[in-house]
Amino acid sequence: EYEGERNAEGERHGHGKARLPNGDTYDGEYEHGLRNGQGTYRFKNGARYIGTYLRNKKHGQGTFFYPDGSKYEGNWVDDQRHGHGQYTYANGDTYTGEWFNHYRHGQGTYVYKDTGSKYVGGWVHGNQEGEAELIYLNHKFKGRFSNGKPVGRGKYVFDIGCEQHGEYIQEQDKGEEEEEEPSLLAEPKWKASKITELTLWTPHGETPP
Repeated sequence: EYEGERNAEGERHGHGKARLPNGDTYDGEYEHGLRNGQGTYRFKNGARYIGTYLRNKKHGQGTFFYPDGSKYEGNWVDDQRHGHGQYTYANGDTYTGEWFNHYRHGQGTYVYKDTGSKYVGGWVHGNQEGEAELIYLNHKFKGRFSNGKPVGRGKYVFDIGCEQHGEYIQEQDKGEEEEEEPSLLAEPKWKASKITELTLWTPHGETPP
């Protein structure tokens, strides 16, 4: 069911409105029978997309509102979240950064609404991975992450003016030797090695008065 402009061949071309057999609706631009250009697509389940299309696929800049109340604003390529964008989750958390093939991938910042803390750093295929900072209200952790957990050497920097160096160690339970699911592994434990004062930089190596 379509009402709108058509070209000489009778194809949907220009601006039009359509109701699809599954109950979805589209109001926007068409080119040679395909959604192409700016448009609004409303899904029967309550989701909707407002943005640009290229040959029937979400492509370019657009905002997608999901049924659970979350939304994505940013770049799309070939129907996938791809490029730079911000995702606001139903619980109020946000991710702002790079996307690749629908996943958080590259550099990005995730803000936890409940605690106000944020993760700033690398992502691989949706998981926190690589060099990053985990910033809390009065201190921060700088180090590496793998699969969403801190690994290896790093340091905590406290606002009061000191640093705690150490490393995260994955401890194995000394129990019966059974193969464990990766998700059942114990949380990495922080092992501190030394605490130092923050090294303050002064110009020309002069000691402050």
